[in-house]
Amino acid sequence: MPPLQPSIASLRHDPGDGDSLAIYWRFYWAVAAAQLARWLPNRPALLLDLSGLRAQCACQAARAGHTVVSVLPRLPEEPLPRGVHAVVGDGSSLDFVASGSVDAVIAEDRVLSRYLVTEGLVAEIARVLRPGGRVLLCVDSLMLGMAILAEQNYWAHLSDVPSAEVVLVPWPDGMITRCFWSEQLRELLTDVGLEVEWIRPRTVLSPSTVEHILASDPQALTKLVRSELSGPAPDESMGIHLVASARRL
Repeated sequence: MPPLQPSIASLRHDPGDGDSLAIYWRFYWAVAAAQLARWLPNRPALLLDLSGLRAQCACQAARAGHTVVSVLPRLPEEPLPRGVHAVVGDGSSLDFVASGSVDAVIAEDRVLSRYLVTEGLVAEIARVLRPGGRVLLCVDSLMLGMAILAEQNYWAHLSDVPSAEVVLVPWPDGMITRCFWSEQLRELLTDVGLEVEWIRPRTVLSPSTVEHILASDPQALTKLVRSELSGPAPDESMGIHLVASARRL
């Protein structure tokens, strides 16, 4: 399972209390894996994975029969599974990939939020996709960004958010990420010639809800994930992260 990452809830705990969210993140990554499984092409395809070392997307796609080129900042300590080919480099530059050469791109684990000039990377993703090719991506939501600003008492920054075209949010650890409303994300994708298939929150269930259910019944994880995916379409503005699927025209 990928390691824990920041969230609204984790900011309300002391640094030494991070283990309290382990149950929630187990659910979170189970939802992410289920969403990816539904999204992957039905036939063997060539995929480009920009998600980095923490996500398990490349391994999951390879196990499903696809060939995956994974762009990584460094080689992992453990050998990659058959079907995954690592390229060490900066994922913001895809100069080594020919135009129209891949069937799908995976940009999970909020990778587009960490590249602050997101327009450039999205344009590169659109360039390397073949016509009809698809991209699956995950970004920080503006709801998450506003919560982080509020918890750090950045009230002046919060007042600027409604009129801002680009929202960059400083984290307590010094990291900066870019946050999106669903309409901002939709515009980002359509501007480079991608057709948005859907945008949804990764999950609408709160950590406290998930932990309450799984603490009382650890076997409920599968049912909880299924209910998350099979429920009515959630409000796109909800959730700490937004997930989107788009197709190259």
